Amino acid sequence: MYTRRNGLLSLTLVLCSTCVQADDVEKAVDYRQGLMNVYAHNVTAMGNMVKGKTAFDAAAFARYAEELAAAARLDLLAGFPEDSINDESDAGDTIWLDWDKFQKKYEALKTQSATLSKVAADGDKAAMKKQFGKTAKTCKGCHDDFKN
Repeated sequence: MYTRRNGLLSLTLVLCSTCVQADDVEKAVDYRQGLMNVYAHNVTAMGNMVKGKTAFDAAAFARYAEELAAAARLDLLAGFPEDSINDESDAGDTIWLDWDKFQKKYEALKTQSATLSKVAADGDKAAMKKQFGKTAKTCKGCHDDFKN
């Protein structure tokens, strides 16, 4: 039997469900932005060494490379659920329109950053710089296609 109380309860549950969904989307956006900040921190530090803006420190470079690889192993895709297009995010709408391509580019980041970590652990400066270039190119390729 429908009563006014049941109607209010139903409306409250629907509204709360919408709030939870909105909160989940906000958390997903925060998660992906957090991972991107970790990527940027490590790539910038290594890039500064490669460009000569800071002294090249092979041990520090190797730590940054491992941190990037570790972050890339986290599930970035979980940060891009449907309906998570957000004005506060630099994520382009094209991510959801070409999800397969986005996913492949993310897999490329995981592969390139893992290779960078292995190369950096060996300590060969020239090899480190070369692999950093490949890894940075992978990042840029995704940004070119999917970042606003």
